Amino acid sequence: MKRMIDVLISLAALVLFAPILFVTAILVRLNLGSPILFRQQRPGLNGRPFILYKFRTMKDLRDKSGVYLPDDQRLTPFGTFLRKFSLDELPQLINVIKGDLSLVGPRPLLMDYLPLYT
Repeated sequence: MKRMIDVLISLAALVLFAPILFVTAILVRLNLGSPILFRQQRPGLNGRPFILYKFRTMKDLRDKSGVYLPDDQRLTPFGTFLRKFSLDELPQLINVIKGDLSLVGPRPLLMDYLPLYT
């Protein structure tokens, strides 16, 4: 029952927020370039990995040796705005529809933390 409710609410939210998703995608492309979506592997149910989707909020700036600069140097004012209003997380509705996430429940941490789960 919970899964059915998750899917129905997520589909309705995607339809309702489609204009916001579209405008946000265009603004991410204009402000940060490609790709529009940030994708990262996270542990799901029983530690099974899945790809989490979010709008990008940071630039891909690196130092001379190719290592990413600290997050505070890569986060843009536009990215801060997206995070403040949680607009960067709207693409996670796709993860809910796919069954990777639930609307209510814990958010998955990074794969590095998987060995620390009890």
